[in-house]
This record gives sequence, structure tokens and C-alpha cells, in this order.
Amino acid sequence: MTGFDYQSAGVDLDRYQESMRRISSHVQGTITARVMPLEGGFAGLFRLMGEGGRRYRDPVLVSGTDGVGTKLMLAQKTNIYDTIGIDLVAMCVNDCLCLGAEPLFFLDYLAMGEDNPVRTEQLVKGIAKGCQDSGMALIGGETAIMPDLYQKDDFDLAGFCVAVVEKEEMITGQAIQAGDVVLGLASSGFHSNGYSLIRKVIFDHAKLNVDDLYPGLQITVGEALLKPTRIYSRALKTVLEESRTRAGITGIAHITGGGLAENLERILPENIDLNIDQNQWETPILFTELQNLGNIDANEMRRVFNMGIGLVIVCKEEAVESIQTQMKAENLPCYRIGQAVAGSRKVILS
Repeated sequence: MTGFDYQSAGVDLDRYQESMRRISSHVQGTITARVMPLEGGFAGLFRLMGEGGRRYRDPVLVSGTDGVGTKLMLAQKTNIYDTIGIDLVAMCVNDCLCLGAEPLFFLDYLAMGEDNPVRTEQLVKGIAKGCQDSGMALIGGETAIMPDLYQKDDFDLAGFCVAVVEKEEMITGQAIQAGDVVLGLASSGFHSNGYSLIRKVIFDHAKLNVDDLYPGLQITVGEALLKPTRIYSRALKTVLEESRTRAGITGIAHITGGGLAENLERILPENIDLNIDQNQWETPILFTELQNLGNIDANEMRRVFNMGIGLVIVCKEEAVESIQTQMKAENLPCYRIGQAVAGSRKVILS
């Protein structure tokens, strides 16, 4: 009788080792001065100190975790795997930025039915790119091969971000007052929300293929739907480092599933409303064409998608000009979209 081994059970350790060799250079490219070397260690080490060796007075660690959702299925359809890792990082780090925190390090979890070293490298390449764009180190991760749980070409991604902020500088939204201004930073597209609805409309209803042109655009469906989630770390870095501007920021919200209304309500004090004027920015064609293709109700669109605004900053009037100037320097559209008024914790879209 022939004896069993791990490969006969569906896990090829040689292919796994090849994957680890392939991803090593991408991971090393994210290492920052605060990462402590630990050859062959079982965990990642990161020194909690500020840039230039400065020490924190009263640091608070901020954490966020997320996945990419069914956008993964677009990567499978197109056989393009080097962008959704950026989405993974973005969905985690953008949440941490809402507290005014500085991103420190990231960990990822990749699960699949069969190891594919080329695909694994592309996935981690995207994660590393997202970490570099965020100023984070990729200090650890896990690759799990589970042939009885996933089909051969199935995989899933999850990630975990850790950031830090001085307790006295933490931005929670509770300082928002009537008269504060609402600024909207442009999204790069759908980001990583609503893809079950997107796929239903685009592929099942409209019968489009990934290589067809997206309606109203000169790019393919695959290119339009795989555009990575925008990472706002670099754009917010200078704003948050400038003490006067930072002091003028009273709230930050990452616009994901739930749209503007639900995500902004999360940061509002009990006695404040936000009046949002949707005419202050032009909804990208990406959204309007999807709405037309699927005959989707306008309220449903606003509830599911970001509609062109990926991050919102609430600030004092005196901080507006400085923030808009810095966003212009980052080539990031920044719109004045509303104002805080006395109320009962509602977001009013008009």
C-alpha cells in the first residue's frame, strides 16, 4: 500500500516554499526603520517610537481589519491579481486615518485551495504596494492552503492594520460644532464596496464581458471595476502634521458601504446634523452608467456606493483653505460639500 504524504492531500510544500521566495523582495521593500529584525521569528517586531526617534507622550494604538469582498471575483475573471492587494490595505488603513492616526504596520492573511506561486506573488506585490503608499511596513502574514475548504482556484484575502495617535490629538468627531465645514475628497471609483450588486448588473443583467468597453468610458469593464481603492495616507499626512490645520479638523469619515449618510452619522455628536449638497461635485460616469444599466433607485445608489466621495473631512472654516491647498498639491480633488448645523445626529442629502 502506498503511503500518504501532504502533497497527496492537496498541499505541495515545495510550491509553498517557492511562493515564499517570490514574495520576499516585495515584503522587504516595505520595511521601515522602526521594524526590528528577527531572523526566523514567529512574529513581527515593531518599535513604538516616532520618526527621528522621538517618543510618544500618551500613545493610543488604533487598529482596523477588513477584506476585499467579491471584488476578488473580478481578479479571477481578468486574471489580474496585482491590484486587489492595494484594495485590502486601503480598506483597513483608511479606517484608521479617521482617528487622525499614523499607520505603522500591516499583516495579511491569504487562504487558497491550491498554492500558485505566480498568483501569490502578484497578490502580495499589491499588498506591499499599498503598504508603501501608506508608509507602513508589512511585518507579517499567513498563507493557508486548504484544498478541502476552497476550490482549486479559489482564494480569499484579509488584512489587519495598526496605527498610532497621541491621545490628546485623536479625532473622533465629537468636537464637531454647528458652522463647521464638510469637505469631500474624491474616490477613485467603486473602491471595494457593492460588488455583489455591480456583478449582478454588469455581468448577469447587461451581459457585458470584462474586455468590453465600460459604458461611457474608454476603458474596459475589467479596468473600470478593478481600479484600486484610493489610499488617503499621503494626502492626510501633511494636513495632520501641520498642528494648526490638525487642530481645525473635527471629524474624518471613510465612505464605504452605507454611503455618505450612514458613515457620516457614525462620527456625529448627538446635537449636530450635516447638510450635504450633492450638487457640489459631479457624480462619476462609473456610477451613473451602472445606475442606468440596472435601473437602480437613486436612494439605493447613495446607500450602497460612495458616489465619488471616498473620504470626508469636517473642519473649522479657518482650516478650509489650507486643507484644499494641500489636497491640490497632492492632485486630489477636494470639494466643499456641506456644513454642520444644530440638529439630532442626521445627515441630510439634498
